[in-house]
Formats: sequence, structure tokens, C-alpha cells
Amino acid sequence: MRKKNFLASILFSSLVLAFFTFPFLFAQQKNSKETLGQWAIHDPERPLPPIVIPGPLLPPVPPPSDAIVLFDGKNLFNWVDSKGQPARWKVEGDYMEVVPGTGNIQTKMGFGSCQLHIEWATPYPPKGSGQDRGNSGVFLMGLYEVQVLDSYENKTYADGMAGAIYGQYPPLVNACRKPGEWQTYDIIFHAPKFDAEGKLLEPARMTVFHNGILIHDNAELTGPTAHKARPPYKAHADKLPLMLQDHSHPVRFRNIWIRELE
Repeated sequence: MRKKNFLASILFSSLVLAFFTFPFLFAQQKNSKETLGQWAIHDPERPLPPIVIPGPLLPPVPPPSDAIVLFDGKNLFNWVDSKGQPARWKVEGDYMEVVPGTGNIQTKMGFGSCQLHIEWATPYPPKGSGQDRGNSGVFLMGLYEVQVLDSYENKTYADGMAGAIYGQYPPLVNACRKPGEWQTYDIIFHAPKFDAEGKLLEPARMTVFHNGILIHDNAELTGPTAHKARPPYKAHADKLPLMLQDHSHPVRFRNIWIRELE
């Protein structure tokens, strides 16, 4: 009975939060699409999103029956480095950890449109500031990045903070937990579509939840994400590997699963 009451309480709190915040979030996301061009890439004057404190930390979310489990805490069998060699990140407990200098890792399988669940934690105690603090990234199709960063009481440019679609859209809110605490991304990604001649038919789109809080609402990407650049779309395969970034910080990941959306 206590468990049921607790879950009911969490659900009620989430509904109340959604009632008061969703209109604001929708307006902000619409505005970001209309005004993206007015901001320089990584513009330090771009407004930072408001801080929202996420709900209580819950146990890892188990994968649904139709999910492809990419990392269950046991090994890196499903991952390779950029040269196709076995991934060299550390596996300990139920998580993998970036080994600085070993390079990015990517899945052996390719994916297009998908639902992705991934949990991550930045180092504790924290070191550095700005972009030099718990930096990594989740790259859909190896091209479209949702930034991983310790953005708890750590200021950086808005389109490069935790949850940003890097170089394009800041998150609607800053929902970061403290360094060392586990955090979640739930990402709905719709891959871009190209015609037979390579012309863009539909841009990529993302909806992202950070720690259960909506931070991108069907955001339309301008092209692949990049540092100090907004490159245009170029035709590519329908399915490409998911990539995790080695940015020289020992960021941890666990409980990674994906559902293909055809």
C-alpha cells in the first residue's frame, strides 16, 4: 500500500508540474525555432534557461520487451571505437566510464528513428568549469548531439549546456542533478529523410526528456550539430551507429536501451 501511495503521489506531482509548465515550455520552444538565426553559435549573451529541480531519483528504468539493450552493465560487446576495434572504456559495477584518450565509442548496429533511454553521471567531486566539467555527448546517428555536461551550478553558453541540442537549441529548462548523481535522457528522434538525389525532404526532429522533464518539444534540427558551426544537411544512410563521446572527462553511462521507430 505504501508503494502504491508513493507512486500515486509522484504521478500527481508530475501532472501538477506539467499543468503549470507545459504552456511555458511550448511557447519557449516555438520561440527558439523562430529566433535561432538571431543568435551566434555558442553566443554567451543567449539567455540561459530557468532551473527546474527534478523529482526524486528513482531506480533504473527497465527496458520494455521490444527494446534492444545496448548496455546492461556487463560488457561492451555491442560497442566499438571509431576504427571498428573493441571499445576500451572501463566497465565497473553496473556502468561504463569514459577512459580519457581512448576515443569515442559507437554501436555496432546502425539506427535511424528511435526512442532512446540512457542514464549518465558526471564526476564527483566536480573539477573545472564551463565546458571543461563533466563533458560528453550522445550522438544520434553519430551526427546529432544531445550534450552531456555538469550544468549544476556551472555556467556555460546556453546551446552547449546539459540537454542542449549542441550549437542549436538550449534546453527549455536546466533540469540537472548534482554531480555524481545519476541522470536520465529519454529521446524521441526522427531521422531526416532525403530523396534519391540527396535532397532533404524532412529535417531531423527531437523530443527530449531530462530527468523526466521535457526540455525539447519536437525541435527541428538545422542539420548535424558541430562546434562553432551549423553545417547543412548532407544525404546519409537511413541507419547509422549511436555514438558516445570521449571529451577527456570520466563520465559514466548505464542502462542504455533503444526502440526502433520505423
